[in-house]
Amino acid sequence: MSKFLLSLHVLAAIVAVGPVTVAASMFPAAARRVPVPVAVEGAEGGGDVRTVRLLHRICRVYAGLGITVPVLGFATAASMGVLGDAWLIASVTLTAVAAGLLAAFVLPRQEELLEQLADGQPVERARTVRLAMFTGLFNLLWAAVTILMIVRPGSTTGA
Repeated sequence: MSKFLLSLHVLAAIVAVGPVTVAASMFPAAARRVPVPVAVEGAEGGGDVRTVRLLHRICRVYAGLGITVPVLGFATAASMGVLGDAWLIASVTLTAVAAGLLAAFVLPRQEELLEQLADGQPVERARTVRLAMFTGLFNLLWAAVTILMIVRPGSTTGA
C-alpha cells in the first residue's frame, strides 16, 4: 500500500505543483508585455491580457488541486511509519510556508495586476519584480521539499 500511496503522492506533486511553478514564473514577464492602454477584448493586444488571465487561472486551479499533495503525503508517511522523522517534519513545514506564500502573496498580487491590466492601466515594473521575487521563493521552497523527499536523511533504502 505504501508504494501505491507514494506513487499517487509523486504524481499529484508533478501534476499539481508543476503547472503552478511554471505559470507563476511566467506571469510577471507576461504582465509586463501587455501593451497599455489595452485594446477592446478580442482586438489587437487583448491576447496578452488573455495570456496573463490564463496564467493566473492555471495558478489558482492547480493550487487548489495541490491540496492532494500533502494529503497523499501524510497518508504515505503514516503507512511508512515516518510521521515523526525530522526530514518529514521539515518538508511539511516548508510545504506549509510555500502554500502560505502562494495564498498570501503570489495569487493576490497576480489578481491585482490582472485587474490593473483589465482596466487599461500600466503596471509598475517594481510590482512585477516583487511578484517575481515571491514566485521565486515559492519555487525555491518546492525545490527544497523535493530534495528532502529524495534524500530523506536517515533513509533505510541505502540510496
